[in-house]
Amino acid sequence: MIEKRLIRNTMNKLSSFFESRAFGVCTYWGERFGIASASIRLFFIYLSFFTFGSPIIIYMGMGFLMNMHKHLRNNRKPVWDI
Repeated sequence: MIEKRLIRNTMNKLSSFFESRAFGVCTYWGERFGIASASIRLFFIYLSFFTFGSPIIIYMGMGFLMNMHKHLRNNRKPVWDI
């Protein structure tokens, strides 16, 4: 019982670590459509196996666009502050 709880706790910590370091694409789409982000991650993984990795390129592109949008939104200054 304690071992299962320890493994579950470790997996949750590992998952949150990767989610905070990754782009957050699956979380974004999961929140937007009301689907669990784990299901979307599995979809990307399975689709990558069947299509020889092309969804990874799509995932990286979406992550790049999300980071650029976040960067532009946070660093925008009003015209009169120049």
